[in-house]
Amino acid sequence: MRLPHLPYLHIHVHDRPLAGDPHPHNLFHWKLYFCEAIATAILMILGLSAVILLTAPGSPFSAPLMHHPYVQTALCGLCFGLSGTAAAMTPFGKVSGAHINPSVTLAFSLARRIGGVDALNYMIAQVIGAFVGTAVVYEAGRLIAWWGNMAVAVHYGATVPYGQISIWWAMWSEMFVTAALIAMLYWLAAHPRWKFITPWSGGLFFLVLNPITAWLSGNSVNFARTLAPALFAGQWSGLWIYVVGPFAGASLAVMAIRMNLLGKLHLLEARLVNFGHHGRVPGLDDPHRKLNHPDDPDHVPPGAGPA
Repeated sequence: MRLPHLPYLHIHVHDRPLAGDPHPHNLFHWKLYFCEAIATAILMILGLSAVILLTAPGSPFSAPLMHHPYVQTALCGLCFGLSGTAAAMTPFGKVSGAHINPSVTLAFSLARRIGGVDALNYMIAQVIGAFVGTAVVYEAGRLIAWWGNMAVAVHYGATVPYGQISIWWAMWSEMFVTAALIAMLYWLAAHPRWKFITPWSGGLFFLVLNPITAWLSGNSVNFARTLAPALFAGQWSGLWIYVVGPFAGASLAVMAIRMNLLGKLHLLEARLVNFGHHGRVPGLDDPHRKLNHPDDPDHVPPGAGPA
């Protein structure tokens, strides 16, 4: 009997782009890039909206927080981090693994969990998604005057270095905070017992770090997140630190992991959510469905079940 889909199935089984092992006949993974762009757009829509509501003059949420700047900054971090959680929990985030940050993708690439071609396209998708998400916030401001006034007042949530001290302090802050974030995400994702916390950890991380370091640079740790609002707000001051700092921080974190400074960690796939696909690309219609293949270490033979 002829099996017309056998070549496709063979490629799908052995195509593991999120384990650093793409099939040689399938170098581009457009579904991953599309889903990553949409997930990043969701991050930006929710995250920037939260920042606007919490900080803009005229917002009912910002007024009671004006006299409590540390609480306000902490809540901005919590809400932006939870926006990443919301993006990760969508079908799009569950397909792509929800990097939604070039620094995260770079770390996975340096750890050889994603190839160079896919990593580059992930970063491009993140920048496009961030632009689309910010554009939605911008267009909403054109349709709703009071929202537009608040968004403009806080420069669409743009992150800029603190201008009263050397810009190098902001760069070091971006590097340190990114290194800490990557180390935390990597450690959680590499531990079977704790990996389920990974997509939820960003909110708590920035809730704690924002009051300490956000005044220096805004705690972007994400070049795409900084670039898109900068385009709409015209805030170009110190843009370079949001490339150099986060990328250097991600590199330092991976170096520390390779030196076993965080213990012996073995990350199976470049994912922050929906683990267990062994690097394969899940379907958008059912991202949780996993392929049960004999080569997988957790393979369950047909008919086998709990003892």
